Amino acid sequence: MKLRRLVAACASLILVAALPVSNASAEPAFHKYVALGDSYTSAPLVPLPDLLSLGCARSYSNYPKMLATMLRVHQFTDVSCGGADTTNMTQPQSTILGTAAPQFDALTPDTDLVTLGIGGNDFGVFGDIVGTCPGLRASDPAGAPCKAHFTVDGVDTLRAKIAQTQTRIAIVVQGIRARSPQATVLLVGYPKIAPEQGTCPSILPFADGDYAYLYSIEQALNTAISAAAAAGGATYVDTFGPSTGHDACAPDGQAWIQGKDINVLRALNYHPRFEGQAGVASLTFKTLTGAPARVTAAEQSEWAAHARVLARQAAASPQAVKASLNRLRTSAQR
Repeated sequence: MKLRRLVAACASLILVAALPVSNASAEPAFHKYVALGDSYTSAPLVPLPDLLSLGCARSYSNYPKMLATMLRVHQFTDVSCGGADTTNMTQPQSTILGTAAPQFDALTPDTDLVTLGIGGNDFGVFGDIVGTCPGLRASDPAGAPCKAHFTVDGVDTLRAKIAQTQTRIAIVVQGIRARSPQATVLLVGYPKIAPEQGTCPSILPFADGDYAYLYSIEQALNTAISAAAAAGGATYVDTFGPSTGHDACAPDGQAWIQGKDINVLRALNYHPRFEGQAGVASLTFKTLTGAPARVTAAEQSEWAAHARVLARQAAASPQAVKASLNRLRTSAQR
């Protein structure tokens, strides 16, 4: 426990340095914040890893921890877990290192802030697309073989699953409301993986036409999350639009998303890097405070600089990184 507190304290100091200075008088006052979500929330392999978070692959640098620091909340609980879907809000989740409790167990009547990042794992949508599309590129590099694969009798099967996911997320919002009726509830969307235009097959090995398909599927998922938020009286945090120019194809230092290769000092493949987690934290904070939901060049530069600092720290602690990677190799994380 002493080691965990020491690592957390060090990470907190780095995060505070990486975050923009805010006007304390403009900050909303939250006392008890609970973060729920999947691996886009837990942040697998983003330095520094929380090795005591079972198989949930949480990072000390994920966006909920940054947001909690920015808001100066009195009590903070992060139960996000890689691989989680909406069913794991009310049901236990099996991980390689044991069973994670239902995430809703962290909610209490006096919880006054909840963030939720969920939906990509439901019905295997993101797992299917990143697990299938790269393998189809060789069959039609200039075409859209992945889109053809998932279109059956004229029906886009992934979009059909996303429609069902919207219903599930709406039910999750109702569950949060029932357990924490006074809470401000934020549904956090997914940042862009693929660019709106252009390709980068060495980073995202999709057929040229399937870039637009990946983009459209993620766009549809975010639309579903937004609709579920509206139906439940929650607030949607748009990270898709503001992450323009920060997709996996963007240059190093600008990209929020890791490409096809795992980088043990940055992020799991197809997952947010530190810059992406910082971007989502900033956009969520701005949504809460009413500030314009955009990312400035100065912010991006600061996040990139601190990502390099964290990478050096991770490189200096190879055993911790190796232990975290070994966990990820034995279980699917998203």
